[in-house]
Amino acid sequence: MVNFCDYFVIASATSDRRTRAVAQGIEDGLFELGLKVCYRQGLTEGRWALLDTGDIVVHVFEAKLREFYGLEHLWQEAPRVNWQKNN
Repeated sequence: MVNFCDYFVIASATSDRRTRAVAQGIEDGLFELGLKVCYRQGLTEGRWALLDTGDIVVHVFEAKLREFYGLEHLWQEAPRVNWQKNN
């Protein structure tokens, strides 16, 4: 367990443009839920984006970078949360 956030979200996209679009979509969705992103990084280049609300840290990678950095391996001991979009 970590003490600096409650959840990590790790996602990937197929291009820099899509990485930025996914990150922006996540930020828009968080805003609709009343959550403010306090820190963002990487949106200019779009190869990797970080969004941090304090409780939730979101990483969106281009697929090759996600594999290279291997965050899933670093956090393999962390419990996983299964979720589904509610309609």
